[in-house]
Amino acid sequence: MVFSRTVATRLQPYFGHRSRTRLVLSARALRCRPAAFGKGSRWQAMRTMVMQFASREVAGVRVRLLIEREDGFALERMTVSDREGFVHFDEPLAPEWDLPAYPQWEIATLSWTNSEGPQTMNAHVLVPGRESDLAVISDIDDTIIESGITGGLRNIARNWQRIFAQLPHQRIAVSGADIFYGELGGGIVSEGESRAKRRMAATHRPFFYISSSPWNLFSYIVAFQRTKGLPLGPLKLRDWGLNRQTFGSGSHGAHKTAAINAILEMYPTMRFALIGDDTQGDLPAFANAVTRFPGRVAAIFLRRAAEENLSTEEVLAQESIAKAGIPLWLGESFAEGIDFLRQSGFSPGDETEQIVRVVEKVETSKEMAEEKLNADAG
Repeated sequence: MVFSRTVATRLQPYFGHRSRTRLVLSARALRCRPAAFGKGSRWQAMRTMVMQFASREVAGVRVRLLIEREDGFALERMTVSDREGFVHFDEPLAPEWDLPAYPQWEIATLSWTNSEGPQTMNAHVLVPGRESDLAVISDIDDTIIESGITGGLRNIARNWQRIFAQLPHQRIAVSGADIFYGELGGGIVSEGESRAKRRMAATHRPFFYISSSPWNLFSYIVAFQRTKGLPLGPLKLRDWGLNRQTFGSGSHGAHKTAAINAILEMYPTMRFALIGDDTQGDLPAFANAVTRFPGRVAAIFLRRAAEENLSTEEVLAQESIAKAGIPLWLGESFAEGIDFLRQSGFSPGDETEQIVRVVEKVETSKEMAEEKLNADAG
């Protein structure tokens, strides 16, 4: 049983990331078995998904972090899980830890003790490279996957089969997302070396993901990304509660705004392409980043997923982005986006300037199409 005291406490590491001067890594102490998303009946799928939400958090677990550098220096820290089972490491790096030439995943070790004795587990830490000046921050819900999980309890009830009865390999990614994200990622960096060192493969342009979904779905989302061939990256999810803070309409945008700001603050020399949709406050959150971090946002891609027109807040956000001179692409599908990427000659070796040209071409093409329609109508 999921709540049985005979189930030993385990750690669920989340993807971390670091800069030259700071390391951020979180995990959660749980008394439940690891998720297994194999094929099976609908009943088995429902049982697996219910277990993701019914996990028992364990407070007071002492967790040791160890990460060893290639120069021989080792960072070792100890902390204790909080009442929700979360373990958070946000550590300054002194002396500074240089970045590799290209992005890569480094390995940290987490240690704790449970009823079965001392335990260790690897955690993965994404490190952007010196040679890449562009990264990607992407939404998840309704941008790469139709979640059905955000937007309130009514939406959860309406989409219960999708949420509780479909495993990652059964979910359908937003059409064209795998190709679009693959192009933006610029391909895999040194895949052979990554495998030899048991590291996950990194893309030339690092990815960060933000979502209003709960941390309980971390393993599910990662399994989905692997199944669909999407680039992996640190996930910024939320701790859920049955309250207005979780389900309130403004909570999604507030969470995303804070997550985007934290990422940009941690990497002050990098520029970012932002990808989202028009369902959960992405456009205002992106506009906030444009205003708060001048010159740091290279381009914005927004997929039109909702049937309604943009809200007043979104229209104002769009105007704010335009005033800042940031190229903004709004399209109904990633198939359109990938066409523009390819038509512009986008290649894995190009960086910020090429993405800017891509989005500018999108806007020009849209204007030409509108002029043609007006001429035909006249």
